[in-house]
Amino acid sequence: MTAVTFAVGDWVIYRKTKHSPVPGPRAENVLPAEHGDDYCYTVDKFWIVTGVLPGGRLVLKTRRGKTHTVSQADPNLRKANWWERRRYRSRFELLKSETPDDAGSGSRSELQAAT
Repeated sequence: MTAVTFAVGDWVIYRKTKHSPVPGPRAENVLPAEHGDDYCYTVDKFWIVTGVLPGGRLVLKTRRGKTHTVSQADPNLRKANWWERRRYRSRFELLKSETPDDAGSGSRSELQAAT
């Protein structure tokens, strides 16, 4: 199997695991929690690569401007295929149209990765 390489500007989909009493409309793989109070489920997040860090880590930007730092080898991270790029184009383009991050702002997740 070949390793996937990421570059700045790539559209990626991150499958995030969440827990809540009421899953949202985009929830998938919904399962009840052990004690039955909550549900465990996954939601696809549509993010853009804004940086490639040494050590195989990526800086990803969310729709609302937050940043996350994750490993390129994270099994929940993948590049959007051609069908997903077409189907979810509006979600990705919303990200691209926003103003770029300030160079000195640095989120908490980026600062943790740097240390």
